[in-house]
Amino acid sequence: MQNLRWVLKLLLILSLFGQLSKSQNHETVSSNCNAADRAALLSFKSKIIKDTTGILESWTGSDCCGGSWEGVECNPSIGRVTALQLQKPSDSDSISDAIFMAGTLSPDLGNLQFLEVLVISGMKHITGNIPDTISNLRHLSQLVLEGNSFVGPIPSGLGRLSSLKTLMLDGNRLRGQLPTSLGNLKGLLQLNLGKNLLSGPIPPTFKNLQGLQFLDLSRNLLSGVIPEFIGQFRNLTFVELSNNLLSGPIPVSFCSLTALSDVSLSGNQLTGKIPDKIGGLKSLTSLSLSNNHLTGQIPESLASLKNLWYLNLSSNALQNPLPTSFAKGLGLPSLLSIDFSYNKLSLGTVPNWIRTRKLTAVHLAGCDLKGTLPTFITPTSLTSIDFSNNHFIGGLSTILAKMSNLQFLKISKNQLKFDVSSIVLPRGISSIDLSSNQLFGPLSAFINNHTTSFLEVIDVSRNIISGPIPEFREGLSLKVLNIGSNKITGHIPNSISNLVELQRFDIRRNQISGTIPSSLGLLVKLQWLELSINRLTGTIPNSLLGIVNLRHANFRANRLCGEIPQGRPFNIFPVVAYAHNQCLCGKPLLPCKKKKNPPQTGQ
Repeated sequence: MQNLRWVLKLLLILSLFGQLSKSQNHETVSSNCNAADRAALLSFKSKIIKDTTGILESWTGSDCCGGSWEGVECNPSIGRVTALQLQKPSDSDSISDAIFMAGTLSPDLGNLQFLEVLVISGMKHITGNIPDTISNLRHLSQLVLEGNSFVGPIPSGLGRLSSLKTLMLDGNRLRGQLPTSLGNLKGLLQLNLGKNLLSGPIPPTFKNLQGLQFLDLSRNLLSGVIPEFIGQFRNLTFVELSNNLLSGPIPVSFCSLTALSDVSLSGNQLTGKIPDKIGGLKSLTSLSLSNNHLTGQIPESLASLKNLWYLNLSSNALQNPLPTSFAKGLGLPSLLSIDFSYNKLSLGTVPNWIRTRKLTAVHLAGCDLKGTLPTFITPTSLTSIDFSNNHFIGGLSTILAKMSNLQFLKISKNQLKFDVSSIVLPRGISSIDLSSNQLFGPLSAFINNHTTSFLEVIDVSRNIISGPIPEFREGLSLKVLNIGSNKITGHIPNSISNLVELQRFDIRRNQISGTIPSSLGLLVKLQWLELSINRLTGTIPNSLLGIVNLRHANFRANRLCGEIPQGRPFNIFPVVAYAHNQCLCGKPLLPCKKKKNPPQTGQ
């Protein structure tokens, strides 16, 4: 009997042991988090000194693979971390300045041996070097570290990541030359190193990147020529090399890339002619060659680009005549936006083939245009016009009346002469620049009860506009108000404080009197304040010290008196910013004289 009880007891123990074993096995499966991977992730978290995204708050508990650690993905069959994707929340655009991570990147991320995707994007304040240990992640196919503040060189060891398909390091502060080792990444499809401080030439080893589809090296300090081998990248659809120091000609081989849809080589030092074979870019939809030193004529073959909708050849030295097929209204059937500004083109009039097309943007600044402003067959399609630096005369009201969708208008530096009170601005216009003409009439034509919240820029400086500055109602979105060099009188209204988005306020060279309202100090986004050469009196209000982003201010040649606000940036602006006033004092001028105490009378 005792033996039976012992057997039953043994069976009970074995049963309990089995249940415990099952429980332990269940716990192992549910945690499913490799200790080394968890340690690497926690090391990353420890190097982030501030996280306003809230992402890392979820990194608690022992299970980094259970789905609760935001941004972490694992392979459940092996219990290893395969993806770390930390991106600024997509709904944070309106408050983007407040959403970030600050700190450095932990070298221990290199211990995530099975990592395939590493994305740390848009965190803005993660700085320091990109750790060399990232080069240990031999399974990595995507490395995206864009929109941070990384410094130093691109680690040459990244060239060992043979599985890499996507490498995006744009929007940082990386320096040094492009590593030649990146040419080893023969499977690379996307390469974006734009918006950094990289220098030197494009390495010859890059010729090995035969499968490349997307290439962005823009906004760096790259020099040398655009290599001929780029014409071997048959799968290339996007090339962005703008805003560098690249020189020499546009390679002819470039014109054989039949899959290429988007090209920007603008803002370099390219010379020579636009290749005659540019018509070979059969899939091209967007071409920008602006701000270079290109010469000669626009090639006839350009007209054969049937898919091209955006063409920007501005700020070069291109000459007449335009291609004959353009003049005949042939070619470029998809064209919507054109910019020939600031070349050596003497067009005389806006060509008929431009006026008769259904275009959205026409930019012909500095093209030696004369006469009155042109009419367009389909004015309602236009959203952007730039006719600045020409010789137009006459008025503006007829051209604006039918442009119901116009958003951007620039006709500065012409000889327009008309009463601005006749203007009826399109409801959706956001920017209007009519500076340096002979406009007259009241400023209230632009700022009134009908001014919409879409309007962000008004520049009517250097005209003969008169009358007072109107009151500003609430709800306006003006960022730039430049009314300098006119004949405006009256005072600065207290309602200036309603322009809460204002960044630039320029009223120089007018006849404005009265005091500087203290309400001006409520414009906390103001960066540029120009009040010189008026008839302003009183003091410079101390409330202006609240404008912390101000980088330019000028109070010269008024009738101001009293102590300059003693705080940055006012006491470090140059002396000339306060010169020729009645009795301003205090740093950077001479100290203010102490008031003498009145003599005491006898008892």
